[in-house]
Amino acid sequence: MEKPKKSVRRKASGVTIDDVAALAGVSPMTVSRVINQGKVRDITRERVLQAVRELGYTPNLAASSLAAAQNTRIALIYTNPSGAYLRELLVGLLQAASSSALQLAVEYWDNLDADAERKAARALAGRVDGVILPPPLCESQIAVTELVKAGIPVVAIASGHLSDDISCVRIDDFHAGKEMATYLIQQGHTRIGFIRGRRDLSASSRRYEGFVTALNEAGLKVEPSLVLQGDYTYRSGLSAAEKLLSHRRPPTAIFASNDDMAAAVVSVAHRRGMEVPRDLSVVGFDDTSAATTVWPELTTIHQPITAMANAAIEILLRSIRRRNEDTKVLMDHVVAHRLVIRASAAAPPSSR
Repeated sequence: MEKPKKSVRRKASGVTIDDVAALAGVSPMTVSRVINQGKVRDITRERVLQAVRELGYTPNLAASSLAAAQNTRIALIYTNPSGAYLRELLVGLLQAASSSALQLAVEYWDNLDADAERKAARALAGRVDGVILPPPLCESQIAVTELVKAGIPVVAIASGHLSDDISCVRIDDFHAGKEMATYLIQQGHTRIGFIRGRRDLSASSRRYEGFVTALNEAGLKVEPSLVLQGDYTYRSGLSAAEKLLSHRRPPTAIFASNDDMAAAVVSVAHRRGMEVPRDLSVVGFDDTSAATTVWPELTTIHQPITAMANAAIEILLRSIRRRNEDTKVLMDHVVAHRLVIRASAAAPPSSR
């Protein structure tokens, strides 16, 4: 029998489903259908999701989950090229673990081939009650298959690819990418460079799709030579920035798919004698510590990584508690993102 999948959002304090319905101009039942992936018209779905984002409406998963934490061992498996992202994630997980008897194990899987990853997943399944997979492992089919086969509940963080086997905690990367690109266009930029994230992550693709959609809606064309591949590391941002700023017609703004790469762009610009944002606007994504340790501080998309980590543990504890039940409920938990405007973006020189 096919496992049912339930899409859940976490409710912010003071915001109810009725508030969302009123803002969207629909009934609470329609909001419920959208949240639970029910059948509604696309235009209605978009209106409801916009209201959800504006109000920051997310579900409350915490209260009934803490009891399940007693004597529970959860593993975080990581191989993340962004140190800033990993630090934020660990803070959230440690906060959740310290408030209960939850045991948190951290495992580092790096450069494992398919066979080694399969063996590591099988070995881990015998030692833990649940697993959290951050990017890029959140979309490792090998790890997911082995863990699910062993009956271990799994929650993926920041995956844009929804699975029929595991729960997911994420933001809407498409709308976040579109919102940032729209902001740059509103500043007057028409030549915008884009540094993509890892090829093997669907969230990276969704951010780029949002960027492309914003340009198309503004009547602007995406110039392929201004779109370069990165992999979320500072070094890949350096390489991409050098190429973009050496272009015969360089962009007036660069949108990097994470803060590490955006910080690298700022570094290259400074080395070339350019002033940010007077000569070049630079924006990032995630709102990690990297966004505020460069000068000027980065305009970026705030991805509430710490809150996402907490939500992942709450979902995982619920899944562990239900593990022996016949019905398995999977959650697609979408957390509201936010555009954070700082000092790294302004109107292009030509418009001034």
